[in-house]
Amino acid sequence: MSAPERLLAIETSCDETAAAVVRRDGTVESSIIHSQIDMHAEWGGVVPELASREHALWIVGVIDHALSTAGVTAADLSALAVTVGPGLPGSLAVGVSAATSLGLGWNLPVVAVNHLEGHLFSAELGEKPVEYPAVILLVSGGHCMLVHAPERGEYRLLGQTRDDSVGEAYDKIARELGLGYPGGPVLDRLAAKGDDRYAFPRPLAAQGYDFSFSGLKTAVRRRVEAGAFDLEDLAASFAAACCDVLLIKLLRAIEECGPKSAVVVGGVAASPILRNRLQAEIPPLGVELMLAPLKYATDNAAMIGAAAWWHLERGDAAGPALGIHPRLALLSAGG
Repeated sequence: MSAPERLLAIETSCDETAAAVVRRDGTVESSIIHSQIDMHAEWGGVVPELASREHALWIVGVIDHALSTAGVTAADLSALAVTVGPGLPGSLAVGVSAATSLGLGWNLPVVAVNHLEGHLFSAELGEKPVEYPAVILLVSGGHCMLVHAPERGEYRLLGQTRDDSVGEAYDKIARELGLGYPGGPVLDRLAAKGDDRYAFPRPLAAQGYDFSFSGLKTAVRRRVEAGAFDLEDLAASFAAACCDVLLIKLLRAIEECGPKSAVVVGGVAASPILRNRLQAEIPPLGVELMLAPLKYATDNAAMIGAAAWWHLERGDAAGPALGIHPRLALLSAGG
């Protein structure tokens, strides 16, 4: 049997309905995303019931758009891929239902993909492949973790957040300041104009690889409650504290693991403040810095397709019957 050349990937783990056509060589022929940000902004965060309903309304149209943009039909596909977890149960169910239905109707295998692994593979959608071994920092709205990857698809968890992810901390601080949702881009724009003059803590910076942003969030809240603060300086001080913690942990991992590459992925990896810090501090160490391309840093289906190809090449394609796993953890390829 010849190696498959093209697959359709589906991602609906949270509040983006996404589909992409990805070739075996990593070429993304289409990547379509219907964002629900405007709808959830009214509520200050993602409402699970609304998210799943919106996915159900848009999933067929997004898939059709991805296929038509790529100029392909079902006959041109060799497989399907879909996020099975972690994520919101109702949202995951919409994507998995679509993928399993299409798999049955088109007689195609369906590859189950871990959303976290998808983010890890998003860096592979850049101009060159990641060199291994690698240390990978995943920072997003729902996740914050450091991973050592001796080989592609082989993972050893170094540390993860004990409470809010860095993205959640951004959103909660922005909500308290009345800046809307999502909070990251707004806070970053304010931070770019301010100075780091408030002495916020760097939680767990001196300890291991785990993260905690609850203490930092509390410190910012107390500064706000005290009154008489400069908004731009507050944002700059908060962003600096977040970046310091992330960089300290990443640099520690680089020193201890000796990787060829330092990979930073996830929605927070789109932050210009964090990217600038990374570009200034990582390359001088003689380690290749690999950032997820901006358009693939936030949730998308192209990254799910990239991860799926690795599994297909290992013979991991499954039948069309899949379940959802809302609390799915990042596991090594060997299970």
